[in-house]
Amino acid sequence: MDRRWFLGASMVGGASVLLASGHKKEREVPDSALCVIEAVQQHMFPEGSLLPSAQTFHASEFLAETIIHPAYDKDIRKFVIEGAMELQSREKQHFLAYDTERKEKALRAYEETSYGSGWLDRIMLLSLEGLLSDPLYGGNFGQSGWKALHTKGGDPHPSTRY
Repeated sequence: MDRRWFLGASMVGGASVLLASGHKKEREVPDSALCVIEAVQQHMFPEGSLLPSAQTFHASEFLAETIIHPAYDKDIRKFVIEGAMELQSREKQHFLAYDTERKEKALRAYEETSYGSGWLDRIMLLSLEGLLSDPLYGGNFGQSGWKALHTKGGDPHPSTRY
C-alpha cells in the first residue's frame, strides 16, 4: 500500500462517515424538542376528556416517526423541531415545568405570533393524524381514536406501513 492510496482512502472513508452522521442527525428528533412537543400534545389532548389523551393514542411517537420518514418534507421537519425549541426558549427553558394554567398562557402567547400559530397548527394537525390514522402507522394505539368517535377505519386496512 502506498502513501497516496492510503491518504485517498482515508479521505473517502472520513467523508463518508461525516456524511452518514450528518444525514442521520437530520432525520432524528432531538430529545429536548420531543419533550416539548409531547408536553404540548398532552396539553392539547389531556387525560379525562372525551377524546383519548395524547399519551393513550401515542401522539408523540406517531409525530416523531412521521417527521423522520424520508418522504416527509425536510423543511416541515425542521419547522416542527425549531418551533419546539423556540417555545422552550421563549419560556426561558421552563415550559416543561409549568402547571396546566401556565402552559395555557404560554401557548396562547405563542399562538399570537405568526410563527407560533403556524407551529401549533402543525402540531395539532400531526396529532389529529395520529389520533385517526390506522394503528399500523404508529398512532391511534388500540384504535382508541376510532373507538372514541364510535367508528372504525377504512377497509381494507393497509398491510404495509408505507
